[in-house]
Amino acid sequence: MAIHTQHPVAAPPSAPIREKTAHLLLRGWCIFVVAGALAGTSWLMVLGEAGTAIVAYGSGLVSLALWFVVRPEVQWRRLPWFAVAYVGWAACSLLWTAYAAATLLTLLLLVSTTVQAMFVGSVLTWRELVRATASALKWILALSIVFELWVSLVWGGPILPQFVRPDGPVGDPIVYWSRDNLFDGGRIQGLFGNANPLAYVALLGMIVFAIRFAARAPRRTLLAAWFALAAFLFVRAGSATAWLAAAGVVVVLVTALLMRTTARPGGRLRFSLAYLAVGAGGLAALWFGRDTVFAALGRSSDLTGRERIWGAVWDRAIERPVTGWGFSTPWMPADPAFDGWIVDHGQTVMQAHNMWLDVLFQLGVVGLFLVGLTFLAYLWRSWFFAIDRPRWDLVADRPYSAITLLPTLVAAVLLVQGLTESAPLLAWGWLFLVMLAFKIKQAPLVGRGPSEQRLTGEQGERLG
Repeated sequence: MAIHTQHPVAAPPSAPIREKTAHLLLRGWCIFVVAGALAGTSWLMVLGEAGTAIVAYGSGLVSLALWFVVRPEVQWRRLPWFAVAYVGWAACSLLWTAYAAATLLTLLLLVSTTVQAMFVGSVLTWRELVRATASALKWILALSIVFELWVSLVWGGPILPQFVRPDGPVGDPIVYWSRDNLFDGGRIQGLFGNANPLAYVALLGMIVFAIRFAARAPRRTLLAAWFALAAFLFVRAGSATAWLAAAGVVVVLVTALLMRTTARPGGRLRFSLAYLAVGAGGLAALWFGRDTVFAALGRSSDLTGRERIWGAVWDRAIERPVTGWGFSTPWMPADPAFDGWIVDHGQTVMQAHNMWLDVLFQLGVVGLFLVGLTFLAYLWRSWFFAIDRPRWDLVADRPYSAITLLPTLVAAVLLVQGLTESAPLLAWGWLFLVMLAFKIKQAPLVGRGPSEQRLTGEQGERLG
C-alpha cells in the first residue's frame, strides 16, 4: 500500500533566478553607450559641438568609473593589442602634429570610444551584447522615422541643425538637418543630417534583427517589423556605397553558412576558392564597370567628387609619409589646418572619404600598418568564430549559434564603408571593431568561460 511521506525525493520548488536591479541598470547604460555611438552626427545636429563634446567625454568617464566599480572578469593579456597600439601611436603624434588642438580633442574622443568598447564587451555576455545592440538600433531607427514624420507633418518644411527654421533658400541643401523628403520620394537623412550614415545604421539593424530572429529570440513578430523598418530606411536613404556593403554582407553570409555545412577535413577548400573568386571578380567588375554600376545606383563614377578629395589628401600625405601630419579623426573644420583646405558643396570637408588614405595622411605608414593589422586580426578571428563549430570537449556535433555571425558581417560592412568613408575610424565603426574584437578574445565560445557564465543557464541563443 502506498504511504504518503513528508520527505519527497525532489528538491523543494524555488523561484527562478532573476537579474539584479544593478545589472539591469548596467545593461541600460550599455544600451545608451551603443546608441550614442550609433547616433554619430545626430548629437551635433541636436546639441552642437559643445554639447556633443560633453556627451562624448562625459559618457566615457562614466563608463570608466563603472568599470572600476563593477570589476568584471577580464583577461588582461587578451586585449585587442593592435587596436591599442594604434591608439598609442595616435597619442604619440602629439609630439609632431601640425594641429595640436585638433589632435588633442579628437584623441580624447578616440580613447573614450576605445574604453567604452572594451567596457561594454567586458560587462555583457554575447547574448546580452547582441540584445543591447538590437535595443540601441531600435532607438536610433525609431527616432529617425519619428523625426522625419515630425518634420513633414508638424514642422512643415526643411529644418536646419538645432531646430532652426531657414529664412529662405540656402546655398546648398547639404546644410539641412532634414530636407523634408519623406513623402516626396527623395532621400531621407533621419537624425543624422546625412543619408549615408542612416543607410549604414539601417543595414546594421537588418543584420542584428535577422540574427536575433534566427536565434529564436522572443517576440519574433516584432523583430520582423523592426527589420522591415530598417529595410525601409535603408532603401529611402539611397546610399550607393551602402548597397555595395549590403551585397558584400550577402556574399559573406552565404559563404559562412556554406562553410558550416562541411563535415570532413578539407571540405571548406572549394567554398574558400569560390569565395575568393567571387570577391576578386566582384572587385574587378566594380572597378572596370564603375561607370555602369554607379549610374545604375544614381551616382557618378567619381563617387560624387571623392576622387578630387583623394587626390588632395594624397598630395599632402606623401609630404610626411612615415609619421603623418598628426592624428585628427574627424578633421576639425575650425582648425586653420583644415578650414578651407578641401571644400565640397561650400562646406569644409571633415574626412578623406577613405579610411586607409585618412590614416596614411594622419599617422603615416606606421599608422597604416597598425590599422591594417587591427583589421586583419579582427577579420581572422571573426571569420573562424563564425564558421567553426563550438567545441570545448569530445562532443563534436553541437549546433552553431546565429550570434557568431555578427562579427564577420560587421567586418564586411566596415571594410566596404572604409573604401569611401573614414567612418570605421570613429563613432560606432571604431566602437564595434574594438568591442567585438575584445569580446572574441575574451570569450571565444558563446556561453562558455568565466565572463559568459555569470548568469545561470547563459548558453546563448542558438541557430538550429
